[in-house]
Amino acid sequence: MNGHVALGLALAIASAVAINSGYYVQHGAATELPRLTLRRPLRSLALLFRDVRWVAGFFAGIGGWVLYVIALKLAPLSIVQAAAAGGIALLAVLVGRLSRREVAGVVVSVCGLVLLGLSLIHAAAPSGRGSWMSVAVWIAVSLAVAAFAAGPLATVLAGGAGLGIAAGVLYAAGDVGTKAAVSGGARLAFVPVLLACHGLAFVALQLGFQRGSALATAGLASLWTNALPIAAGTLLFAESLPDGARGVARVAAFVCVLIGAVALARPEGVPGGAVDGAASPDYT
Repeated sequence: MNGHVALGLALAIASAVAINSGYYVQHGAATELPRLTLRRPLRSLALLFRDVRWVAGFFAGIGGWVLYVIALKLAPLSIVQAAAAGGIALLAVLVGRLSRREVAGVVVSVCGLVLLGLSLIHAAAPSGRGSWMSVAVWIAVSLAVAAFAAGPLATVLAGGAGLGIAAGVLYAAGDVGTKAAVSGGARLAFVPVLLACHGLAFVALQLGFQRGSALATAGLASLWTNALPIAAGTLLFAESLPDGARGVARVAAFVCVLIGAVALARPEGVPGGAVDGAASPDYT
């Protein structure tokens, strides 16, 4: 691993600490605020930015995102995301008291991250620039998936989980756009798109904070924010899948991430994750 990649890895770890600590602080602050609504966006934003604790968490996240952008410039997307994905373990430590299901979800997810780390050993191949069209399609599909997660899917998940998934998918789309944009030139056209993705993810996450636990919202958001761009590194940016055991470890890692996400998204006390008579999520 060369010096630039090592520095990028260190910055990615620092980014994960800042972002997930910020999530935890924002969640605690948001749960004590009056109801945030889409019908009154200016009032909702004012409520957030008048809360000193929430603002501290918000700027911690902004600082983490700046570190993440710098890390992307120095290291391949898959390596940066693998380091950043460890944030869910930090979030679990901050939350403290977890149900057995949540503990299982976090443990399986962390096992997936360990496998992912093993798959990245001696695999620091440089990223490609990515096709403009493939990045655009990825972002468009991400928007559709996020809408489904925040809408119909949210009715059968734990409180806030649908919004957490939507936020993670949108943040991941923004990260893919960021990786494309840092190449410069015509790809700077992705800047407004990635900012829009991050803005929508922000809205979904803040609404989710008032409707679910930190792990069901920020945990799932962090998980998908980090897992999906690793897949994008292979599919869009020519970061090749390793051969042999490392390739198997990479695939197994994604299976673990998926299982962990399902465990964290399941409603408490409901077998199989079904919710009888679940109401549509109230965003108003």
